[in-house]
Amino acid sequence: MPFTRIAAKSDLPEPGEAREFTVGEKVVCVANVNGTISAMDNVCLHRGGPLGQGVIMDDKVVCPWHGWEWDPQTGQAGHNAAFRVAVYPIKVEGEDVLIEM
Repeated sequence: MPFTRIAAKSDLPEPGEAREFTVGEKVVCVANVNGTISAMDNVCLHRGGPLGQGVIMDDKVVCPWHGWEWDPQTGQAGHNAAFRVAVYPIKVEGEDVLIEM
């Protein structure tokens, strides 16, 4: 599947922040952990909280609803390796941010 432009480089979250981006019918969470950009499904598996509205703590995206922590590189839940959200390849080319769904 080809990469799709989701944003301009200037739209990316600052280090230590996450943000929501819409890709077609889907919303993804783009996180900036110490300068590393990653993209994962925006829906927390616990109660459907919006991960892109969460915060970064200890290199994890923390769901704003109930505090579940997710590794933005692997999609794995911090408390239980059996829980995992989808992670998507993301890259910056020039001023464009591209994601592969």
